[in-house]
Amino acid sequence: MLEKKFDNRMLERIIDASLIYMCACPAQVARALLELRNLYEYQQNCLNSNPLNSKVHQIIAKAVIDNYKTMEDTLDEILTLENWDRETLQMPEGLRILRDKLISES
Repeated sequence: MLEKKFDNRMLERIIDASLIYMCACPAQVARALLELRNLYEYQQNCLNSNPLNSKVHQIIAKAVIDNYKTMEDTLDEILTLENWDRETLQMPEGLRILRDKLISES
């Protein structure tokens, strides 16, 4: 079973905020987490409906579990380093100001 620090709503909020403020890195990690969740769920469904290839699905599910924690810890560290508001998952003002400066210089 995947242990989750961030629920789907939280990941989608990070993706939305990142795209609005043109900071794609947190969004890419959040998207990867959603994809890993989908892959894990798919493997669980295959295990239940097609036991013939159960070893294949177990191997894939284990790889997802092993990598999921690393990616979730990575997102957690990014949010801390960039000083995201953990309650609202808003990007910090400093990154928004930097984004506006970069846009005006273009």
